[in-house]
Amino acid sequence: MATADKEQVITIPMVDADEARTLVSSGYGYLDVRMSDDFDKGHAAGARNIPYYVYVAPQGREKNPHFEEEVAALYGKEDHLIVGCFTGTRSKLASSDLLSAGFKNVRNLQGGYRAFLQSATQQPTNDQQASVN
Repeated sequence: MATADKEQVITIPMVDADEARTLVSSGYGYLDVRMSDDFDKGHAAGARNIPYYVYVAPQGREKNPHFEEEVAALYGKEDHLIVGCFTGTRSKLASSDLLSAGFKNVRNLQGGYRAFLQSATQQPTNDQQASVN
């Protein structure tokens, strides 16, 4: 009886924006995989940018052929990383590729940088905290 090759299914750990903020403040790296132009318009404090795609156009997109190597030049395979894009879709693909390449502690930011920004606006400021106490 022949056995079929089993494809390895990669489970991508996900974090929401609030958990991502906590993890980044505790030492996790934040890898932003958006295009450089988008990154330059705004990004999480301390984020490093390695675009997952070389270009994105209505006709299609092309993955950065050196993505994993570029990440490996900045981070070790044991480093703890939050991977984000704008909505969480591209970063999920990037997270999967990184896990396949041997990175051990990768977490995808669910909802992406957009959720990260919205989370920031929901955080109480010092003035709001003082008025609650």
